[in-house]
Amino acid sequence: MNVDADSIGYILALESSCDETAAAVIDRDLRVLSSVVASQYELHRDFGGVVPEIASRAHVRRVLPVIDEALTAAGLQLSDIGAVAVATQPGLVGSLLVGLTAAKTLAMVLDIPLVAVNHIEAHIYACRMVADVDTFPCIGFVVSGGHTNLYDCTSPVDFELIGSTIDDAAGEAFDKVAQILNVGFPGGPAIQKTAEHGNSKAIRFPRTFLKEDRLEFSFSGLKTAVLYTANGVPGSHVKPEPLTDQRVADIAASFQAAVVDVLVGKCKQAVQQKGRDTLCVGGGVAANSLLRHKLAQMTHREGVRLFVAPTSLCTDNAAMAAIAWESLRRGHIASLDLDVTPGLVRHRKANSKVPK
Repeated sequence: MNVDADSIGYILALESSCDETAAAVIDRDLRVLSSVVASQYELHRDFGGVVPEIASRAHVRRVLPVIDEALTAAGLQLSDIGAVAVATQPGLVGSLLVGLTAAKTLAMVLDIPLVAVNHIEAHIYACRMVADVDTFPCIGFVVSGGHTNLYDCTSPVDFELIGSTIDDAAGEAFDKVAQILNVGFPGGPAIQKTAEHGNSKAIRFPRTFLKEDRLEFSFSGLKTAVLYTANGVPGSHVKPEPLTDQRVADIAASFQAAVVDVLVGKCKQAVQQKGRDTLCVGGGVAANSLLRHKLAQMTHREGVRLFVAPTSLCTDNAAMAAIAWESLRRGHIASLDLDVTPGLVRHRKANSKVPK
């Protein structure tokens, strides 16, 4: 299909990579005319994480109403849409397939271009959407429940993975520590709220790889350290301190400080190693206020431009699929035999065991 991007007025974007069913309408100037997100929070809350089968079934029920709501909010009809974009990687296979099936159907029926979107790259592009200047080239950092990835981004369509976690994502660690401390789900907001009343220097938790040059992350050991601090070391005769409200707050604050120190430290190393003067940060954990504050301090000292996605675009949404405009302008159109690529990601899962 030959496509003249300048003739397209609006993109309809779909997102269903994990546990949010989302649709958005974005115009060629990257203005978001509507953004609708149907959360599955209540469906997964009691499991302490996302149940893939529940997620995919919920997407099936919600995808059409979400599309209809997004079009209505934008004041448009399906006939006004010039292209459909959909997240095809990475994510939960069942969830991704629901969004892709809906997008393929629309593209075929309306005879409009289909554009594949990488969910992770879209998180970084969310920074470009709200910036008044071009943010590329840059170091891109996505930190969320399923991802802790560093990229060297030479352009909006060229992303090179330069660092990631070797075990758990940062958001996964927040979820599991929140479970250990019994402070709620999702873990990120729960830990941040609890930490507000704690002493971040009360416990010195490990900061894995912080002093090493390699751009890798590991949070499994940190989770174990929190577990032992809260519940005691198995086989030890030393009893842990009682988990009073203050003790829980101190553990939460100390844990959050350890995670943030590592995240900020690795971002600093990445911009230095690659010689970039711009850092773009997205993903659910990027909504953490301490992380934002520490990143701002670090980039100011380093003379680096910092762009952090607004909180409304940090958690999963379809609006960040505005990155599809970059593909359209370069003629990168998908065929109707497009498939999903669910791998290359560690999504948080329900009932996964905390370290023993």
